[in-house]
Amino acid sequence: MISIVIPVYNDPDGIQTTLESLLPQTANHEIVVVDNDSTDRTPEIVHSYENDHDHLTLVHEREIQSSYAARNTGIRNTNSDLLAFVDADMTVPEDWLESALHTFQTTDADYMGCNVELTHPENPPLPARYDHHTGFPVGGYLEHQQFAPTCCLFTRRTVFEDVGLFDHRLESGGDKEFGNRVHEAGYDLQFAEDVMMYHPTRNSLRAHVKKDRRVGRGLCQLQRFHPDRYGTPGVPPRPSGIKRPGRDLPTKDRLAFGALSRLLTAVRGMGYYEEYLTGDENATLEGVPRLEA
Repeated sequence: MISIVIPVYNDPDGIQTTLESLLPQTANHEIVVVDNDSTDRTPEIVHSYENDHDHLTLVHEREIQSSYAARNTGIRNTNSDLLAFVDADMTVPEDWLESALHTFQTTDADYMGCNVELTHPENPPLPARYDHHTGFPVGGYLEHQQFAPTCCLFTRRTVFEDVGLFDHRLESGGDKEFGNRVHEAGYDLQFAEDVMMYHPTRNSLRAHVKKDRRVGRGLCQLQRFHPDRYGTPGVPPRPSGIKRPGRDLPTKDRLAFGALSRLLTAVRGMGYYEEYLTGDENATLEGVPRLEA
């Protein structure tokens, strides 16, 4: 059996979309939705599905406002040897789980990232087209930065027992920190290129700014809590370039995407220094939590 962990916060439509996509192919497995203290009707939506599906369970993480804390709570509420992580608002094709399990078993993987395709609305605005173009380069992340995003991750339980859970102190970057820890422990990181998942684009500039501000804060937190690996706080790391707009774009898009990319780099810098100057609310939390074998 596999356990699929889905963290969610104030996203009733997103969790409904994801459950509708997952439930038909998971009857012999387990889904654990972790509500991160939502203030809207998100828990009610999950309850409405839980009543009709024995393999779906809703649990809560109310103490720490963090998607990584929510994932840790989900892990602790499972017993499966294999865990998968999916974000609320994602969808998967009807053979996703079968295909993922086949790839995981045939490659004898311990840590595996799936492929993610971004989907945008009809007649997408500039922010959506930019997001779709720069995409989710999971293969690049695994090759160059040794991690897979937590929205498309499969991991053995024994890996968590060995290296610890996600760092719940991080606002962003916890997927990178965990993947780097797994890599340093000697595990192979696999990319399941043929196992596809779907994630909607961010369709507004506001959504991009919110995300990149959070990413900037996370970059500073990585240095604060893990200086041996990421450097001393004070100087933000250089952009990796993995999501740089391609040079084969039409001139109009190349100029527009380039300008948006520079703007969001500046937003990340603002988030970084905001965290550097004022961020200490998570400093009192204990370090990386452990999972008992």
